[in-house]
Amino acid sequence: MPLNSLSVFVSVSLPPLSLCFSMDVRSIKNQILYCTLFVLLLLFYCGWMKTAEFPIFYYSNSTWNVTILIWYWPFGDTLSLTGDVCWDLYKIPSCRLHSSFPSADVVVFHNRELIQGSQKLPTDLPRPHGQRWAWMSLESPAHNGNLQKFANIFNMTISYRRDADVTTPYGQLLPAEPEGNLEDSHMNKTSLVCWVVSNYMNHHKRTQVYNELKAIVPVDVYGRWSQKPLSSDDLLPTISRCYFYLAFENSVAKDYITEKLWKNAYKGGAVPVVLGPSISDYNAVAPNHSFIHVDEFASVQKLGEYLQRLAEDRKQYEEYFNWKKHWKVKVHGDWREYMCKICLQYNNLPQHKVYSDLEAWDKNA
Repeated sequence: MPLNSLSVFVSVSLPPLSLCFSMDVRSIKNQILYCTLFVLLLLFYCGWMKTAEFPIFYYSNSTWNVTILIWYWPFGDTLSLTGDVCWDLYKIPSCRLHSSFPSADVVVFHNRELIQGSQKLPTDLPRPHGQRWAWMSLESPAHNGNLQKFANIFNMTISYRRDADVTTPYGQLLPAEPEGNLEDSHMNKTSLVCWVVSNYMNHHKRTQVYNELKAIVPVDVYGRWSQKPLSSDDLLPTISRCYFYLAFENSVAKDYITEKLWKNAYKGGAVPVVLGPSISDYNAVAPNHSFIHVDEFASVQKLGEYLQRLAEDRKQYEEYFNWKKHWKVKVHGDWREYMCKICLQYNNLPQHKVYSDLEAWDKNA
């Protein structure tokens, strides 16, 4: 606190000491009461000066002072919480990821383990007043299971969806340093279209589109389904040799745009052919003129013909990489970053919000 503020505090809050011993006081009881109040005010003032830990003063330049408890790690991916994780890794201040249940401001529960039954909600414990429970899932509604049993339990949602309380996308754009000429995106291209897939299901829309497309243009398929798995070291170099990458999502749901776009296609250096949410959902988060949406074409036949022409037109093909002059892609994947982002939204969220029908919110995608 500035010195001028301290002087005001003293002059306004602390009465002159001589008044405690004034002979004009009408009764001894009033004199004792008056002096007692003086001493209490003095002790409070001195104690505050010594500790200076009251949030209203100490965090005058910050609105965050949140403690988050991860009830269990998603998929068992235990990560280190040593040190000031949120600040050290993500420059998010006053946000702690480790605490006991009674002292936590937010307790995070990952949906997959709850649905599978390997983890349970601590409903047998007395829930501290004001503590918020957060439901987290990066899966599409088709894979979140039955959420009706979670009615009136959770206070916030953590999801890739843009309308979640805490939005945790699979990737995002960041401003890039201005560069000169971009490298030739035609270099080392040996395949027209490639696809990496492990979860192959006949009823998936992406399977139907793939089967139609491969009858028109050659598609090189990798992954466990094709018995040609790629190691993490081989993934992006393999995709970089393809003109186009099929960034096909396994579910069509609002905002559900995964690493297939952000990592495989953009980082791999291939133009993504996307199938998932609407074109408007992609336009809201992806660079302009950086992808080709299946819905842009009247048929898969038209799509295949366009890909063939585009690969032969160097100028038009290179235009799909102009976004790299202004943007770079950050791929998310660290659960700790998702937790730390809670602190950025915490004070802006309603204090008494409860999801009375989590199932309805999730399916509204």
